Formats: sequence, structure tokens, C-alpha cells
Amino acid sequence: MAELAPLPPLPPQFKSIQHHLRTAQEHDKRDPVVAYYCRLYAMQTGMKIDSKTPDCRKFLSKLMDQLEALKKHLSDNEAITQEIVGCAHLENYALKMFLYADNEDRAGRFHKNMIKSFYTASLLIDVITVFGELTDENVKHRKYARWKATYIHNCLKNGETPQAGPVGIEEDNDVEENEDTGATSLPTQPPQPSSSTYDPGNMPSSSFSGIQIPPGAHAPANTPAEVPHSAGDIRLTPEDFARAQKYCKYAGSALQYEDVSTAVQNLQKALKLLTTGRE
Repeated sequence: MAELAPLPPLPPQFKSIQHHLRTAQEHDKRDPVVAYYCRLYAMQTGMKIDSKTPDCRKFLSKLMDQLEALKKHLSDNEAITQEIVGCAHLENYALKMFLYADNEDRAGRFHKNMIKSFYTASLLIDVITVFGELTDENVKHRKYARWKATYIHNCLKNGETPQAGPVGIEEDNDVEENEDTGATSLPTQPPQPSSSTYDPGNMPSSSFSGIQIPPGAHAPANTPAEVPHSAGDIRLTPEDFARAQKYCKYAGSALQYEDVSTAVQNLQKALKLLTTGRE
């Protein structure tokens, strides 16, 4: 990928997007699609914060130049040209990060890469908002991942042993962003669940303060075991077809990461919708 022109110093007003921009830089070579949408999120958020102050205008102008260069470079990539594919790509990538960190956490393996993965997953869920409102599941994943990253980071910093799994968080606990939490380098390869921990059938559901937290590397909740047959008089709306197409796109994106459980879940959702008219 061609080198992007460097950005000016980050204005203080844009502190809230500094980690999203750092994540973009870290993914320029690993996954340019992720890098593009991280910058798009930063651009949209920055415009809402301050688009009039000279330093902010200059920064946003240079960021726009980067976005245009990336979009041109990725002009033949469906994840850029089709929002539904881009959204699926981001969601699956964020889920991989989350599940890797969650597996490490539940196994009691606390280290900088798992902290980074939790935190990066939360940042990428922020980025998904460029496509619209987050699902309830994504909101819960984001809050849990950000809390876990901060909690484990602080424990290790203070020489304490963190408690594994979803314990100790309160539903109204607003996690403050820590400058150091997301500062460690990413793993050299995208995290992949290990065969020793990736066992969807042996992981019970768990929760904190009434919020359901999915177990690590699990088969997604509410996956139908059996899809009802069509009654023959189902009338599908254009919206139904669009949703079914969305689920198929999600499944295709999941298969790029060899994520069979997510692919199966989305294909089952599409099949159920097409055969019953209901989700």
C-alpha cells in the first residue's frame, strides 16, 4: 500500500479519537479495510467535536486526504464499495479480537496482548457506528471489553492477580479510558482461537449485574437448532430480502476468517427468515 501523508499533531479537542487513529495506523498493512473505517470514524467524530478551529480544520483536512487515498487504493474491494460487506468485515474482525481476549481471560492467561485485544475490540465496535446504530450485543461487548482491558491492566500494573471471567463489573460502571491500556503493540498475527480453548459446546453462559455476556468462542445465542419449514403462503417484503442478503454477506465474511460458528448462525438466520418470514 502506498505511504499515506502524515497527519499534523493531534489537537487536544480530538483526544477521544487518538486510539482509533492509532488502531488505523497499526492496521494499514495488516487489514487496510479496518484501517480505512477507523479513519472514517475518526473523521466523522472529529467533525462533530470541532470543525471550525484552525488546528482542527487542518487536521481534518489531512485526515480526509488519507481517507481519499485509501479509498482510491481499495476501490475494487467490496468491503469499501458496499457498506453491508464493510460492516460484516468490521463486526467479524472485532468479534475475533474479543473472543481471543475472552478465551485468554477465562483461562487465566493475563498479558499485554490480551489486554490490547480487549481494548482494540471495544474501539472497533465504536467504529461500527459509521454504519448505523449498534446492536444490543455489540453495546454489551464494547462495555465489557473496555472494562476488562482497564481492569486487567490496572491489576497487572499494581502487582495484583486479576479475577478471570465476567466478575466484578457493575452495570452503571463507566470505564475511563486509560492512556496506557491501548498503548501496547498488537500481536504480530491476528489472534486466532486455539484448538485447546475453542470448544463452543463446553462453555456455559455467564452474566454480570443482569447483562448477559457471551462465553468465549461460543456458538452465538439463539441459534436455531432446527429451521421450520415454510408454510407455503409466506409473503416476503423487500426489507426481508435485504435482511436475508445481509445475513448471507455476514456469513461470507465470517468464512474469510474460517469462523464457522458465525457463518452457520447467519446462514440459519437467513434460512429462517426466508422460510418463515420471521427472524
